[in-house]
Amino acid sequence: MFSRALEIHKQHLSPVETAFFQKPLMLHQGHMEWLFDSEGNRYLDFFSGIVTVSVGHCHPKVTAVAQKQMDRLWHTSSVFFHPPMHEYAEKLSALLPEPLKVIFLVNSGSEANDLAMVMARAYSNHTDIISFRGAYHGCSPYTLGLTNVGLYKMDLPCGTGCQPTMCPDVFRGPWGGSYCRDSPVQTVRKCSCAPDCCQAKEQYIEQFKETLNTSVAKSIAGFFAEPIQGVNGVVQYPKKFLKEAFALVRERGGVCIADEVQTGFGRLGSHFWGFQTHDVLPDIVTMAKGIGNGFPMAAVVTTPEIAKSLAKCLHHFSTFGGSPLACVVGSAVLEVIKEEDLQKNSQEVGTYMLLKFAELRNEFDIVGDVRGKGLMIGIEMVQDKMSRHPLPKTEVNQIHEDCKDMGLLVGRGGSFSQTFRITPPMCITKPEVDFAFEVFRSALIQHLERRTK
Repeated sequence: MFSRALEIHKQHLSPVETAFFQKPLMLHQGHMEWLFDSEGNRYLDFFSGIVTVSVGHCHPKVTAVAQKQMDRLWHTSSVFFHPPMHEYAEKLSALLPEPLKVIFLVNSGSEANDLAMVMARAYSNHTDIISFRGAYHGCSPYTLGLTNVGLYKMDLPCGTGCQPTMCPDVFRGPWGGSYCRDSPVQTVRKCSCAPDCCQAKEQYIEQFKETLNTSVAKSIAGFFAEPIQGVNGVVQYPKKFLKEAFALVRERGGVCIADEVQTGFGRLGSHFWGFQTHDVLPDIVTMAKGIGNGFPMAAVVTTPEIAKSLAKCLHHFSTFGGSPLACVVGSAVLEVIKEEDLQKNSQEVGTYMLLKFAELRNEFDIVGDVRGKGLMIGIEMVQDKMSRHPLPKTEVNQIHEDCKDMGLLVGRGGSFSQTFRITPPMCITKPEVDFAFEVFRSALIQHLERRTK
C-alpha cells in the first residue's frame, strides 16, 4: 500500500517536497489525541495537523453533528439563508468583544488574511501593510507579501505594498532578557530591567518606529501580527510591545489585524483569543485551523464601520464559506470547548508541560530555549547555548525521526527548521505529557550518543 501511494504521489501530486519524515507516515485513523498508521502503529499527536485539531481527532460530538447535517443539507451558498449559519454567527460573535461583531465566513486562513488585507486598504484608503519578519499569514499570491519566511518567498512578484519589520524575538533577536515574555518560562539571557520597565521592548519599539519612518508611506493601511508566531517557532514578543505598536499604527491611519489562526479558541489557556493576552483590541481578527477542528473553515471578524467600507468597494462572496456543514461543525467545536473546559485544560496541562520540557534546557546544552503559553510550545535547538547558532538541520531531522519512531509526532518551525513545535489537541492529559517528555528526552540522549561515536 505504501509503495503504491508513493508512486502515485510522485506521478500525480505536487512535486514540492511536503513529506514530514524520511519515511512518510501513511495515516489511517485518528481518535482524540491519537493517530494510527496503515500498519496499526499508534502515535501521540503533538502537532494536531499543524495546529488545527483543537478538540480531538474525530471527536464524537463533532462527528455526530456533521453526519446528521450531511443527511439533511450539505451545501447551499450564502445567497440563501439557513439556520446553521446564523446560529454559528451568534455563538462566535458572543465570544468577541465590542465592536468586533461582523463576521465574514470563508474557507482557509490564507483566504481570511487575503480578505483582511482588502478590508484594511478599503477602510484606510492607503496601501502599505506591515508584518513581522518570520511572520506566516498564508501562501496565496496576496498573503505571500505578508509572509516573511524565506522558504515561502518567490522569485515572482506577489503581495505588493507589504513591508517587513524586525521581529521582537527575545531569544534570537539582538535584545532580550529574563522577564520579557508572558510565559512561565523565560530566556536565560540576563537583563537589568526594573519591574515596570523592559529595555528589550523599548529597543524593538524603536525599530518599529524606524520602519514607520523609512519604509512605508506617511499613512498606512495596517499592521498584521500573530499573538505568538507559529511557523517561526512559537516566538513570543516582549510584554506590552503589541500595545505600543498598535498605537503607533493607528497614529498613521492604519488598522490593526490579529491573526488568530493558530492562537485562537482557547489554545493559549489564560484567554480565549491570543490578542487578549497582550491587552489589545484589534480592528480585524482572522481565524481558521482550530475553528473547525480540521474541517476547512475560517472567518474574518471586524467592526460594522470597517465592514461597511468594504461593502462600498467590493461585492465579497464565498461559494463555500458559511456552508451548513461547516457551520454545524464550528458550533459543535465551540460547544465542546465550553462543555469539556478545554481552555482551562490548555492552561493547566500546558503550563505543566512547559515547565516539564524546560527541565531539558538545564540538562542538554543543545536545547537553547523552551517557550510558549498554554498548548503552544517551542523547543529551540542550538549548537550550544553560548552562540545560539541553530543545530544543523540534519541533526534536528534525526531527532524528529527518532521521536516518530518512538510514537510521538511533533512539528517543526523557525528560519532554520531548528525549533520543535508542540501543539497537541486541547484534550491532552498530564500522563500523556509525561510520555511525550520521556520520548523527547530519549531522542536527545540517542542524538548525543551518536555524536560521541
